[in-house]
Amino acid sequence: MKRLAYQYVVLRCVPRPDREEFLNVGVVLYCQAADHLDVAWHCDADRLAALDPGLDTAQVCAALAFVEGVARGDERGGAAAEQSLGQRFGFLKAPRSTVLQPGPVHGGVTTDPSRQLEHLLERLVG
Repeated sequence: MKRLAYQYVVLRCVPRPDREEFLNVGVVLYCQAADHLDVAWHCDADRLAALDPGLDTAQVCAALAFVEGVARGDERGGAAAEQSLGQRFGFLKAPRSTVLQPGPVHGGVTTDPSRQLEHLLERLVG
């Protein structure tokens, strides 16, 4: 099987930036060679409440759904979803919110980008 290079960012929920605490809530994976861009996420309301009991977890989930729409190129992502995969990944890896923030870009190689995304979600988000 052919090994494909990919890049990914971990999405972090940062309910109170002044405290510099965050919880990993998702992963965006981009594999140019496979023409693949996708996101997987999990929003654990109890864990988020431990960081900030007043956090609106529905709003966090809505922000993650927007990211999913951009990655998948559907109407949930608005105008950003109409761009090329590379441009959409560039949009998603750039900080846009004080509550939902992408971490640094990392890379790797895989034979199956979809499976790798699920592995990263399990390993980095839980």
